[in-house]
Order: sequence, then structure tokens, then C-alpha cells
Amino acid sequence: MPAVHTLLLEEALQDSPQTRSLLSVFEEDAGTLTDYTNQLLQSMQRVYGAQSEMGLATEQLSRQLLEYEKQNFALGKGDEEVINTLQKFAETVGELNTLHSELATQMADRMIFPMIQFREKDLTEISTLREIFGIASDEHEAAMVKYSRLPKKKENEKVKAELVGEVAYSRRKQHQASMQYYCALNALQYRKRVAMLEPMLGYTQDTTHGCGPTINFYKKGIDLVSKKMDSFLGSVSSMTQNIQAQLDSEAEAMRMTQRELLSMEDTVYMPDRDPAPVNRTLIQKAGYLNIRNKTGLVTTAWDRLYFFTQGGNLMCQPRGAVAGGMVLDLDNSSVMAVECEDRRYCFQITSPNGKTSMILQAESKREYEEWICTLNNISRQIYLTDNPEAVAIRLNQTAIQAVTPITSFEKRGEGSPNPDRLENKEYMHKTSSAAEPEDLIVPGTPIQFDIMLPASEFQDQNRAGGRRTNPFGETDDDCSPESDDSLLQQVFAVRFLGSMAVRSGQSQEVIYEAMRQVLAARAIHNIFRTTESHLMVTSSCLRLIDPQTQVTRIGFQLQEVTQFVAHQENGRLMGFVVEGRDWSKEGEEGEPSFSAFVFESNTEGEKICYTISLGKDIMEAKKDPEALVQLLKNMPLTNEGKFLLLDSETGSTANGGAPDEESEA
Repeated sequence: MPAVHTLLLEEALQDSPQTRSLLSVFEEDAGTLTDYTNQLLQSMQRVYGAQSEMGLATEQLSRQLLEYEKQNFALGKGDEEVINTLQKFAETVGELNTLHSELATQMADRMIFPMIQFREKDLTEISTLREIFGIASDEHEAAMVKYSRLPKKKENEKVKAELVGEVAYSRRKQHQASMQYYCALNALQYRKRVAMLEPMLGYTQDTTHGCGPTINFYKKGIDLVSKKMDSFLGSVSSMTQNIQAQLDSEAEAMRMTQRELLSMEDTVYMPDRDPAPVNRTLIQKAGYLNIRNKTGLVTTAWDRLYFFTQGGNLMCQPRGAVAGGMVLDLDNSSVMAVECEDRRYCFQITSPNGKTSMILQAESKREYEEWICTLNNISRQIYLTDNPEAVAIRLNQTAIQAVTPITSFEKRGEGSPNPDRLENKEYMHKTSSAAEPEDLIVPGTPIQFDIMLPASEFQDQNRAGGRRTNPFGETDDDCSPESDDSLLQQVFAVRFLGSMAVRSGQSQEVIYEAMRQVLAARAIHNIFRTTESHLMVTSSCLRLIDPQTQVTRIGFQLQEVTQFVAHQENGRLMGFVVEGRDWSKEGEEGEPSFSAFVFESNTEGEKICYTISLGKDIMEAKKDPEALVQLLKNMPLTNEGKFLLLDSETGSTANGGAPDEESEA
């Protein structure tokens, strides 16, 4: 049996174009296998359909033969012999129908089902893992782009640490997804062989070794062929068993390799965290670099490509390309570190005649120094000597000098002030008091556009008496209808627009910024659909209710609502901030966390804010009986003893069917 090609799990982390190119071959093979499997399954289903139709036809024929006796023929006297003969035929055809039905059942179980299972399980798994791998790769690329844009002049250690963590997380995620994808593709090379042989083995066995009377269909030559067929089927069975044993062994080996690779330390996934020392004696190097390309007279763009050295040439291979192409002849070229466009770890390669130059950026300091040293070693044609490593060691001091960045500004004397730095300090001092969007909401914070879950799910939970935990971490135990205060119960028709995590809950500016980002994100992503709900405000909590089922979607304690405000220009927009606890941080009570929720109402948002403010007043007044009495005196009440507010826009309260409260302009 020919050898089976495999993808090496050890190359999943580097994700080189060579590995991607080999991966595309496996993906093309999987696509071809999918198309062929669908065609083969159609042919098998056609055979099964014909066999099933044969069983139905023989059953109908048997019934029709028995119906002859029941016919009232005018000239049918004396046909008892024909009737008896047809009954015997009907009995024979009935037995034949039983054989056909059993044969069709065996074909469905042993030929059709294994092929459908292979298509729905193995091929669908490959397709799903491919999508997951693509998403993980895109997330890693996006994280690397943000990390590569870290400024040097205004380096923020907190932002840098966050980006480093984001890159490490996305790189680990891509590594895990790629290894799972590689394992599935490797296993497919074995499974496809079994999948092709097993259904036909079942079909052949069912046809030639069916229950007793089936042999009558193939009586001629069955004695002559049976021994050869038994031997053939035995060899096919042994072949499938051997392939399955190889698959089990290969799967165990891949699991062990995957476990070893995933047990590595987190520094493997973090850029600029490589503990290994810099090797300045290399004469070959490969890896991803950012290259600067001019897009206009003064504008530039950076592209992340895979570079490698081959002899005395610098090669470049885009992701997905079959082979790389030469970028520059490195012989006698100059390589030095430069400061470029507020980016770190940049170096420049210049041809001997000075007409061709390019600026590249490495992802870490170690990669940055090794690339410069390696390219300098190659430019001096060390690779052509008898002992290139020894020569490279002698030139080590020159390589150390090459990694010292050369600034594009004029040299200043020691102790001379840097006017740019002074101006930056003055500007930062002037603007430190103004709140920037980054101070209110972390850049790149995800936005959730829908918190509505299917009503049937909540109904099932309510029937079962189980507790529901909403996706924001709050519980609605204290916001049940039974615990609502009877003094205040106002309902508003609202549409949820979005929610996101914010840094503070004590400023109205954070709500305005959340509104701006939510509306901008909806416009960018073409999200226009909203679901109408009922927002019930009581003196203890806020509840969002499904108008159809009257099921509470989400609830918040009123004391957790730290800020609420309506939009200054668009009065129908309102939002509030809820304080929660982040239990992932250290501490017994958890770190405080804040989330902003943005709604659009059918009326003025100020009415909702006024009602929330009144609920907070009632909640505070409950602590002091005299204050509560004074509040009841100052505010008019309805006949039911509730505070007199504006009419509910929904036409009914959250309890369903209760009449609207009286209104007062």
C-alpha cells in the first residue's frame, strides 16, 4: 500500500508559506474527495432506490394476485384451479418480496449509511475546521497589524502589554486551530480509503450472502464463484482492518505531538518575548517581515510577507503562493537599522549602487537583530567560504554596530534639549484634563447588538423551574415580578441597539461615547434590524420583557445603575451604565466592571430617565419612613396607590392585560 502524506504539526506555529502551500494541496484533495463522495452517494442511492422499488413492486404484485379470488367475474365459474395457482404464486412472490425488503434494508445499513456518515461527519468536520482556521488566521493577522503599529516615541507600556497579550492569545488560538485542522486532514487520508471500500464491501456481502432465497436469484454459477468471492471479501476485510489500525496508530502519534507542542510556555506565542539569545553568526534566515510600500507621493503602506534567504538573494513569498521570487541581490549590499515612521525594529537594505533600497520591520528585537546580522553576513559573501560560521564569528562586532538605529534627524550634541519631546510634554499637560474616547472606552471593545434569546428557551426554563444566567453576569433573582415594588411600575416600549464594556460608570460622557460607537458600528456593518421590547422600571430594578410572552429577558438591580441619560440632540436615544463585578481578577469581591446599554424609545428618553430617577428616590426613601411619607405627599398617586406618571406606551403592563395607568401632562 502506498505511503500516506501528512502535514507536520511542528510547522503549524510558524505557519510558513511552504506549509500553507502544502496545506492547499490537502484542501484541494479534500474538495475533490467531497465532490466524488457526493456523486458516489447519488449512484448508491439510485441502486438502493431501485431495490426498494423492487420490493414495493413485488409486494403490490402479491396483493394483486390475491385479489383475483375477490373479483366478481360474470363468467368466473370453475376458476378454483386458477385461484389456487395464483395463491401459490402470490405466496412465492411474497417470500420474494421479503427477500427484496431485507436486501434493501441491508443496503441502507451497510452501503448508504456508512457513506452518508463519512460525508456528514468527516467531510463536514474538515469544512468546519477550515472556517475556524481561517477566522483564527485573520484574527492573528489583525492582532499583528495593531502590534506592528506600536509607536516608539510615545510608547505606552500598558497598551503594549495589552497588544502583546492579544497577539499571544490570537497566535495560540491559530496554533490550536491549525493543529486540529492538520490532524483532521491527515486522518482523512486514511478515512477516505476505508470510506470507499467499506460501503462496497457491505453491498457485495449483502448481494452474495443474503438470507436463504437470495441465492435463487444467482443460482447459476454461485458454486463456481462463491469460494473466489469469499477469498476476495476476506482480503478486503483484512485491508480495511489494517488501514484502521494504521489510522489508530497515526492518530495516537498526532495526539502525543499535539500535547507536547501545546505544553510549551506562553512566551512562544508572545512577540518580543523570546528568551533565546541573539545568534549573530547565521547565514540563512526565514520569517515574516513588514515591508514599506509607497502608495503616493507622501503616503506609505505596510504589508506583512514571508521573507527568506537563498544563497546570496533575499526572497519573498506571499501567503498562498506556490513559490517565492527574488527581491534583491544581497551581495555587497548595505544593511543597517533605521528609525522609520514611528515604528519599532525597522532596518533598511540598500543595493551597492544605491538605486534600490527597502525598509523592513521585524516583530521582535531578537528577530530584528538576527535579520540585520544575517543579511550583513550574506552581503559579505560569507556563505561562499569554507567555514562560514567561523568567519561570521569574527565579524560579530561589525554586526553589533549595524543594529544601532540611524535616525533621519540631524545629530544633536549631548545634553541638548529635544524640542519635539518638550512640545509633546506641554501638549500632554494641556490636554490631560480633557476626557479622550480611549479614557472612556477601551479601543476595540466588542459591541453586542442583540441580547434577545428565543422566547421558547425561556418558556422551557420557566416550566422546568431552572435559573437563568444572562450573558452579562447579572442574575434576575431579585427582579422577579413577585419582588417588584407596588409603588412604581412603569413600562416603556424600547428597542435595544447595543451594549459594550466601559471604563467608568460615574460620567454621562461615557454613555454619549457608547451611543456614538454603537450607532457608528451599526452603520458600518449594515445592522438595521431591532427587536421591540418592554422596559419596566420599578423602585427596585429594571426589567426588559418580551411583549409576546411576557418573559423577562434581562434584569438589573436599580442600585447597580450608576448613570443614565438621554441623548442631547436625539431625544429618543437613552442609555444607562450598570456596575458589575469582574471575578476573573484577584480579590474576594472581584474588581468593579461597568457596561453601557443603549436603547431607542418610542417617546422621549427623558421620560425613562425621569422614571429611573424617581425609582432611585423611592428606593432611598424606603430607608427612612419619614422621607417615604414626605415623598408620597409630594407626588400624586393613582387609585391603585401607585405614583401618577405618564401613560405606558405599550398599552399594558408587564403583568399582561392590566389597564394603563392614568396620565398627567
